[in-house]
Amino acid sequence: MIAQTFSTQPLPVLEQLEAWCRWYSPVFEVEALRPAQDGFLATNSNWSLDGLTVGRVCSPPTLVCRPPAVIRRSPVDHWAITLSKRSPSDVQVRDGSLEAPPGTPFVLSLGEEMRISRSDQDDRMMLLLARDHFSGIVHLLEAVKGAALASQGRFLADYMLLLERNLPGLAPEDVTRLPNAVEAMLAACLAPSADHAATARRQIDLTLMERVRQVVRRNLRSPSLGPDKLCREAAMSRSRLYRLLESEGGAATYIQRRRLSESFSILCDTSNTYPIAKVAEILCFADASSFSRAFRQEFGVTPREVRAASLAGQTPAGPKAVTVHGFSDSLRGF
Repeated sequence: MIAQTFSTQPLPVLEQLEAWCRWYSPVFEVEALRPAQDGFLATNSNWSLDGLTVGRVCSPPTLVCRPPAVIRRSPVDHWAITLSKRSPSDVQVRDGSLEAPPGTPFVLSLGEEMRISRSDQDDRMMLLLARDHFSGIVHLLEAVKGAALASQGRFLADYMLLLERNLPGLAPEDVTRLPNAVEAMLAACLAPSADHAATARRQIDLTLMERVRQVVRRNLRSPSLGPDKLCREAAMSRSRLYRLLESEGGAATYIQRRRLSESFSILCDTSNTYPIAKVAEILCFADASSFSRAFRQEFGVTPREVRAASLAGQTPAGPKAVTVHGFSDSLRGF
């Protein structure tokens, strides 16, 4: 799926801010929070579907407003769910204010006045939902309007980031399913229930699995990585983790396979001169012998053979192909 993108990068430095403000002017008034002579490198990418737009914005510090005059000129009243990755968002609306830290989504209505200030360089994504296409969850969005989603926010943020990463490669036949899938996932996040969880089960499992992958990737060289640490950092129960990784052989097996895969990459890197015993140590194997046994069982060759083949300019046989259930699979049934 191809995004529609606007960027100020090709423009002269002194024209960048004006061009950005002009591009945004149908919907927002924008004010830079640093001098225009510093330039204004910014990019906006939008993936537009039926009643749903997923947007990503990278910009310097800004003040973004939607005053009455702009609302009259552009009376769209979509719901906007925003997730800033780097900068806190200081938000003022008619009924109050909120401050959303990075990584915490918040919900606003474009039909109402708003003023959003971001003091740092930011990278954020948004879900823009047309009311008539998402009528089934209007009451849920209304209930959290103007609030930072602290309790539900982490899981929703994980899903939004997963959605952002997978949109560019989404096949045309899956695009039509996405709005209904997003609605189901939002219902599961904003109003958790057995029914909502059952409807969005594939997307929930995929989001949780991505969270597990990230925790394992961050801690791959930590000797304390195990089921307990994985449960804590992925914020899930041990029984939930067991069910999620049952097809992988369990948490300990999953962690070991990821470590073995990392070791394979290290041994294929001809610039890496670590002895095999050191590779075993940094990836938390008890000793070089147990590492070599596990490596051979996983790949059918020894660590020494992989390194020798790489140094000889050959391409060692890689890790065995596994069946991976991806984002497209999570859209089935919608």
